[in-house]
Order: sequence, then C-alpha cells, then structure tokens
Amino acid sequence: MKAEIITIGDEILIGQIVDTNSAWMAQQLNDIGVKIERIVTIPDALDEITAALAAAEKRADVVLITGGLGPTKDDVTKKALAEYFKCGFTFHADIEAHIARLFARFGKEMSKLNSLQAELPSACEPLQNNQGTAPGMWFTQNDTVFVSMPGVPYEMKGLMKDHVLPRIKSTYALPTILHRTILTMGMGESWLSERIAEWEDALPAHIKLAYLPSPGRVRLRLSAFGPDLGALAYSIFTEERKLTKLIPELIYGYDDDTIEAVVGELLRGKRQTVSTAESCTGGLIAHKLTSVSGSSDYFQGSIISYANQVKIASLGVSELDIQTHGAVSEAVVTRMAEAVKAKMQTDFAIATSGIAGPTGGTDEKPVGTVWIAVAGPNGTTAKKYLFGQNRERNIEISANTALNMLRKQLI
Repeated sequence: MKAEIITIGDEILIGQIVDTNSAWMAQQLNDIGVKIERIVTIPDALDEITAALAAAEKRADVVLITGGLGPTKDDVTKKALAEYFKCGFTFHADIEAHIARLFARFGKEMSKLNSLQAELPSACEPLQNNQGTAPGMWFTQNDTVFVSMPGVPYEMKGLMKDHVLPRIKSTYALPTILHRTILTMGMGESWLSERIAEWEDALPAHIKLAYLPSPGRVRLRLSAFGPDLGALAYSIFTEERKLTKLIPELIYGYDDDTIEAVVGELLRGKRQTVSTAESCTGGLIAHKLTSVSGSSDYFQGSIISYANQVKIASLGVSELDIQTHGAVSEAVVTRMAEAVKAKMQTDFAIATSGIAGPTGGTDEKPVGTVWIAVAGPNGTTAKKYLFGQNRERNIEISANTALNMLRKQLI
C-alpha cells in the first residue's frame, strides 16, 4: 500500500516553521506497513493544491493533507478540496456545537468566523477534532482515500490516532512489519558500524538494519518483515540479544526512551537524587531532567554558573584555579560538581564547563572543548571531550553526554 503526504503552508516554504508533521506521519504509517511514496510541500494557493491532489491520486492509495484549515482568508484548503471533488458545502450543526463547547471551556464566545469551520465540502465525511476547532475530512475518489487535517501538530496527531490510523488498519490488508530500535550513545556511526559489522552481515534476510544518527547518539532500528508476527518478534529478540552482548556499554534504552527518562527511572529506583551546576549547557541538563513527569522525585535544583564570578561566589570555585587552569578545566568542573552536590544535598551532581563556540577557542582549548564531571557517593569523575565547531550541537551533545555519564555511574 502506498501513501503520499501533502503539507500546505507558505510558512513552511519560507522556512518560518519546520515541517515536523510529515516526519511524524511517515513514522506512524511506516509502523503499520504503509509505504510513503512522496512528501510534498506546497503554498496556500488554490491551483497548487488542486494540482498536487491530482498528481497524488495517480500515485497513491492514501493521500494525507495537513494545513490551510484555519478560519482566516489565507487558508484555502477547503475551497480547493470542494473544487477538486466538484461539490458544494454542507453545514454540520454537530461540529458547530463542538466548536462552541471548546470556546466555552475557556470562557469565550465562538465568533462567526469560527462557526464557519463547521461548513465543509459536501463530498467529505467529517472527522471530529477533539483537540481543536477545525475538523478533519475523509474523501474517497477512484479508489484513493484523501484525508485533510489541520496543520497544528497536536490536532493532526489527535485525528491520526483517533480516526485515520485505526481506519487504515481496518480497511486495508497491510503487511506485517515489526520494528525495534536500540538506542546507543558514546560512539560515532562509522565506528559503531565497524564494531558490529559481523553481526550486521549475519542478519537474516527478513531483518533490515537502519542507522539513525543524531547529536551524540545513534539509533539502530531493526525492521522485520513476514507473515507471522510471533516469528518476527522472536527473531528480533534473538538479534537484539546478540547485539547487546557486543555493545552493552553503549546501549542506554530502546524505542522511544530518552536518556533523561532512563536516568530518572534509575534515580527513582535507587531513591537517589541529583542536582546540576551548568556553564556551557546553560541549564539544558536541568531542562531535560525536569521535562520528565515526576522528576521532582529525584531532581533537586540547579545553579547556572555561566560567569566566572558566579562560579566563585555560588560554588566556591577557586579564583586561583580559574587563573591557573582556566574555567574550562578539570579542577573547575570538579569543584562545581562537588559544591552543588553539597549545597543541594543530593546523592549525585553533574557539572559542565566548555567552549560551545563559535568564538572563544584557543590553540590549547579549541571550540568544542568541554569538561564534564559527575560527583557521586563514591567520588567524582571528570572527563574532557572535543565535540566540534557547531554551538547548538555542542550544547546538545554535552547535555546528553553528561546524562550518560551519570547513567553509567548509576548502573
């Protein structure tokens, strides 16, 4: 079965926003055995939309459309759909009532403009949007299904989960595909590939391996294809065990795990706590930890000691150490970790100090030089890293690496 995704919006084409919708939809469809043939982005223009629909109908069994369903004049998707399917509009009182309830929930009255969102092309089957005011629309023409959804990510995801994915699974005979993603950290893609080359070469023909690198991490996705789900699950399990024996120190989780959630569960399980003292990461480690629900069980607080005077005044870093070794040094980062651990009265503490760039580097300490320390019940470990030239990437990798250092101490 083949699918095509069409995203509508001038804001995407000019780079004002990033199209995360297509990536999420493609992943969800791939997981149920639907092959994505093409992803197209087009402007908010009636003729462009109808042309894209006509082209997609020739290629795909299912066409998923996002964007252009707002109440304002620049959103023309409904008009384009009505023109393409050669139909008028029908007003749906139940949808209007749903929109009114959403506004009432926030103590507001529904405007006439919002009321018009209940007016849909007559050829469609409405899909109630439980997350917002613009309903989804399901069309069928010449054995091709078209589904139009809002571009707001959480609204689109709600419609996909509530209506689109269940209906596709119940309507079409889909192949059986099983995915398992092994999450690794601490080794680059090319080195990792060399280390597991023999295992990869020996994979059964029905299992495919994909490398999915991101800053500081590499995801290894195993995909198994075949008629018997039980047999696929067993073969994936067998290969996963082999891989785990090869790179046990690199694997930190599976599938949708995040390093911050994994660390949080380890801390919670041991009834231990953590704090952070951050310089180059600017609070990102604390943000990651607190992005996990229930993190108050184990996260106590943070000191963002970006300036040297804050390191000295708030963490007791020696001014002599800064003058002798520099702020980006083992001596300074070790003191930062041990001081915040004592100040916050935690079992563990993480500290970072580095040169994120693009300026500030020297021959001795180039851009990308980062010292990370983890203080724990058995002492403090500090390590120097050289990450690269890109500021955003350096900050992200530093935060992930610091959390992985803590993970290793916890296990």
